[in-house]
Amino acid sequence: MPAVLENFSLSGKTVLVTGGSSGIGRQIALSCAEAGATVLVTGRNEQRLAEVLREMGQGHHRSFVADLSVDAQLEQLSKDVGVIDGLVHCAGHAALAPVRMVSRAHIESQMDTNVVGPLLLTRHLLQRNAIQKNGSIVFISSIAAHIGVQGVAVYSASKAAIESMTRCLAMEVAKKAIRANCLAPGFVETPMLRALEATTGGVADTIARYPLGIGEPEDVANAAIFLLAPASRWITGTTLILDGGHTIG
Repeated sequence: MPAVLENFSLSGKTVLVTGGSSGIGRQIALSCAEAGATVLVTGRNEQRLAEVLREMGQGHHRSFVADLSVDAQLEQLSKDVGVIDGLVHCAGHAALAPVRMVSRAHIESQMDTNVVGPLLLTRHLLQRNAIQKNGSIVFISSIAAHIGVQGVAVYSASKAAIESMTRCLAMEVAKKAIRANCLAPGFVETPMLRALEATTGGVADTIARYPLGIGEPEDVANAAIFLLAPASRWITGTTLILDGGHTIG
């Protein structure tokens, strides 16, 4: 393999993907395996995790059933995965409500899944020195952190919090040559998008404002591989927006 292509390979690396049983997380797990990584995939649905594991095929890939909103399960996962080179936080939760109707439960459920869980899992792994030198941590954010959209104030706030936290984390782990970055996708063809469409009665007008069309899970997975691979060794504390030009219009 030419040296330049080796910089985009995950061969010899172990990558943990949370929320890997469906949507973007599932595709990131599959694509990381194709790029040569040993993939550790976690989620709450055992059957779907088993299907992802089968799709990844040969290799020492493993799956772990865990609910990252449960502290004991989160801490146990951090022990079970051993030492890793890469971590991709894909587990997420989105719920619609205008600010005048939000409840404490609505706020806490999204903050717990989108902010607290990823932050605590990262903490446990760093405390155990479980992320190798030259490792990479990737958080899945959203363009909702960058634009105003009615009804998603809490989700937007949770993603903005992750991006701010990542900048601080990047400074803290740089001494170990570990990088921390975010990916902020726009609309991607996933079950979450279809659920949004069913809830709101259609998103065709929004989709029409994507100059390059909406994304596929592979588009986000390719960007994740770049941030996990040696090719991005000089990139940390940043957010890469993936939205087909939606936010520049």
